[in-house]
Amino acid sequence: MAPRWTWALLLSVGWVACSRPKPVPSEVAVQEDAGTQAPAVGVPGCGAYGIPQQAGVVPDELPELSGLAASVRHPGVFWAHNDSGNDFEVFAIDEAGRVRARLKLTGAEPRDVEDVAVGPCAPGEPRTCVFLADIGDNFELREQVRLFRVPEPETLGDATVPVEVLPFTYPDGSHDAEALVMDARSGRLVVLTKTRRSLGDVFALDGLSPGSVIQATKLGTLEVPGGVDRLSTAASLHPSGQRLLVRTYSRVWELRQSGATDVESLLKGALVEVPAGSQAQAEAVAYLPDGQGYFLGTEFTGQPLWRVGCR
Repeated sequence: MAPRWTWALLLSVGWVACSRPKPVPSEVAVQEDAGTQAPAVGVPGCGAYGIPQQAGVVPDELPELSGLAASVRHPGVFWAHNDSGNDFEVFAIDEAGRVRARLKLTGAEPRDVEDVAVGPCAPGEPRTCVFLADIGDNFELREQVRLFRVPEPETLGDATVPVEVLPFTYPDGSHDAEALVMDARSGRLVVLTKTRRSLGDVFALDGLSPGSVIQATKLGTLEVPGGVDRLSTAASLHPSGQRLLVRTYSRVWELRQSGATDVESLLKGALVEVPAGSQAQAEAVAYLPDGQGYFLGTEFTGQPLWRVGCR
């Protein structure tokens, strides 16, 4: 979603947008190199990242692409979805942006779906599910937010499937949020809020269950050294659990902690900037399934999808 002041400006001039399909902005800067990076030591994955390479483009079906997560069941596939105001659907796409499957979802009326994660359907379960995060709240007015859960299909193909609704509240009042991560080791889900004060507050969602409302548990706050960035729009947890990617509108950050066994211990790690290919409205990031790089998405049809591998 756009920053809160943007929505206020649009409302003040009586402008209403139709986003199907969104045009490509006329001028987009190009990332020319991978920049200076702090080396990753003692954690699985790349020691340093290479130059972002364009893998494909945002397809017509995803004009407001707002989340990406690597499939567990289908190699080379990422689950993706649109922002609010679009049909209630989730798409399977490849790195080129080709749509491999379209799942029409039923059983709920979403408000503002902002991110997606994939992992165990519940802690200890071998089945994997796709979790959509209906957690956007620009004006921080929602008393309750929720996740939608749907099993990963065994085969890829268009289908209509029902979702399970997993509601929760925050212990300290409403929050806007656009980032959901899954710790596949434990099946634990975590939300990172969106705020102008920091990269966001981290909340664990323990005990999620259809038909009951749980209260999230605050684990901490992510702060960029010097406070030079804020407003997180997406996040992804490395398969090892020892690295966390955080996307903002202009940058990508990685939190690293050798030997981290859970999110609480990961939050004690070091936060460093990593390469971010230029995108018009950057709102999606996902580690590659093997953890050897990551994938970046954005709103606007025809915009580049970036793949960042090891240097």
